[in-house]
This record gives sequence, C-alpha cells and structure tokens, in this order.
Amino acid sequence: MAVEKKVPKATLQRYPVYLKALRRLKAEGVSRVMSKTLADYVSIESTTIRRDFSFLGNLGKQGYGYDVNDLIQIFSDQLGVNFDEKIILIGAGNLGKALLNYNNWNHVVGEIVCAFDLEPERITGASVPVYGLNELSQRIPSGCRIAILCISKETQETVDLLVKNGIRGIVSFAVDHFSVPPGVYVKQVDVVSSIQELVFETNALHQ
Repeated sequence: MAVEKKVPKATLQRYPVYLKALRRLKAEGVSRVMSKTLADYVSIESTTIRRDFSFLGNLGKQGYGYDVNDLIQIFSDQLGVNFDEKIILIGAGNLGKALLNYNNWNHVVGEIVCAFDLEPERITGASVPVYGLNELSQRIPSGCRIAILCISKETQETVDLLVKNGIRGIVSFAVDHFSVPPGVYVKQVDVVSSIQELVFETNALHQ
C-alpha cells in the first residue's frame, strides 16, 4: 500500500504497537474498534492514534470505527514483515519447552509450529509435535525461514542442516560457536554474558 504522506519517525515507531494490539483484539474476537478503545488498549491518546492512522489514508468512519482485519493487513504491508512466520524449535529439552510456553509471541511474529530433537521419543508434554532431527528435511514447514536453536552438541552440523533446508534466520541459545554463510542471520542469546555485564554495571554504581 502506498503511503499518502511522509510518515514521521515517531509515528512509524508506534505502528508495531498498534499492530500488536490489533492482533490481540482479533484473537479475542473483536472485528471493529473505536480509536478510544484502542487508546485504552495501548495507552496512547486517541487523537494521536487518529493522526498516526491518517498518514495511511482514510481508514475509518466516524461513529463506526476501524475494521480490525483491514488495519492488520494495512500495517503488515506498511511494516513489510511477515507476522505469521512459521518458526521451528531445535532442541525440545527444558529450555526449549520453556520457550514453547511463550508460543504465539504476543501475536506479533507468528508461532513455533513444531520442534526437532535428537531423541524425540524422550520428549513429553510438548505443546507442538516433536520430530527427530533426522526428519527435518521431510518435516520442515513450507516457507519456514526462522529457527530457534536450543542444543548443546552437534551445533555446526545442525546449523548446516538448517541452512540447507531454507532457514535464513537463527535465534541461538547454543553455547558452541558456529558459522553461517552470507545471507543467513544469527541473533545470539547469551544469558551468562548478560549477567556478567549486569554484575559489572551494578558494582560500578556502588564504587
């Protein structure tokens, strides 16, 4: 969708907030929303919301409000992101299961649709199907681009397998270092380093 006017940076930063709220409203069965209701939902003034929306055209009708499905589509197009990503989880142990408890990611980026593990027969109580890692080529969902890595061994071999099967983005909780080819992006989640940084900063405040 073409934007009618140049959108200010502050407005652009609020668009993901609106989209997150709209997707929650849709999940709750809401099909139409007034700016005042949305304002209460996101803690942003209704006048600001109406002004932000005006940059994308005439989206609502006075007294009728906004169509939730239409707004979701418009904001998804404007932000240029697929908010229905099919995400896979590699490693369904304790950490992997904990991440599954946060599935749907607040209706923002999609959901984990399945998991893969070296010993799937030992995994119980998972909220999604768990397959053997050796089945990944056959079981990976069509169009899947994102994987969450929660493994402690055979890391490079697993990453190579993911890349071979179309994965282009990896969120990694793995401790082992691994490499990826150009065009594949990695976000490393290093809890230990984060704690070390906090300890350092906290100590520095008390010196």
